[in-house]
Amino acid sequence: MAAVVLLCTAPLASATDGATDRAVDAHPPVHGSAPLYVSDYTDNDVLRVPPGGGEPTTVAATGLTRPTGLALAASGDLYIADTGNNRVVRVPGDGGPQTVVPTTDLSRPIGLALDAAGTLYIADSFNDRVVKVPADGSGQVTVPTTGLLHPNGLALDGAGNLFVADFVNDRVVKVPADGGPQTTVPTTGLSQPTGLAFDRRGDLFVSDSGNDRVVRLPADGGAQRTVPVTGLNSPYGLAFGPAGTLYIADFNNDRVVELPVRGAQRTLPVAGLHTPAGLAVPQPGRDAY
Repeated sequence: MAAVVLLCTAPLASATDGATDRAVDAHPPVHGSAPLYVSDYTDNDVLRVPPGGGEPTTVAATGLTRPTGLALAASGDLYIADTGNNRVVRVPGDGGPQTVVPTTDLSRPIGLALDAAGTLYIADSFNDRVVKVPADGSGQVTVPTTGLLHPNGLALDGAGNLFVADFVNDRVVKVPADGGPQTTVPTTGLSQPTGLAFDRRGDLFVSDSGNDRVVRLPADGGAQRTVPVTGLNSPYGLAFGPAGTLYIADFNNDRVVELPVRGAQRTLPVAGLHTPAGLAVPQPGRDAY
């Protein structure tokens, strides 16, 4: 199973918590659409899928091996976790040449996140840590965390707090932006969490890959809910479109699932997709590569 290759840990049996969401986001939809970027883990490339699906184009990245996490800057620059090569690359939105992000001693980097200032966060999975690379060029810094085992997906909330999918420990941890102590996010029954994403109202969505589901943790502290998606097999990356649509990289089913704010799930039509891992969508006001 390809998910085993990613983190050398096999998914566990499927389970549910009995609670199911009725909608991904109760806010009214926002008009407009955007392309979807998908890292194709097996085929060693990143695809740009037009709005609504269709024939993808390949992002002009060279030498990738087992790409996973993606992050888009406001400039349109695309960051790619080149996991098999132990590096992160940047593909400029203006069509300039690919560059390698200056880092030290990465081992199987996976999750990526960018804050408003352009600081890049990297889940340095096999080093059991998260590092950040400030936009000012001051150099890589290790984020203060404790007890991580193969961290995977990353996400930042509106206040700049960092959330980490702690894959082997079956939990999500929060690292406060103000330097306060790390805490464990209250969850129920997680197994090998991978992708993380926040919706517009601040609810946290988690790919619970070992349970073949996605769960939703309300920002107001309400009960964990299971997102109403069927047939997932080791879900991985998550992303939200500008209209609130949730995209799920259904890793072992070789597809991306699209769940609109209102309406039924569908498989996004993408030709030739294999083991999708990372997802990214330009947000309003951002240019796309």
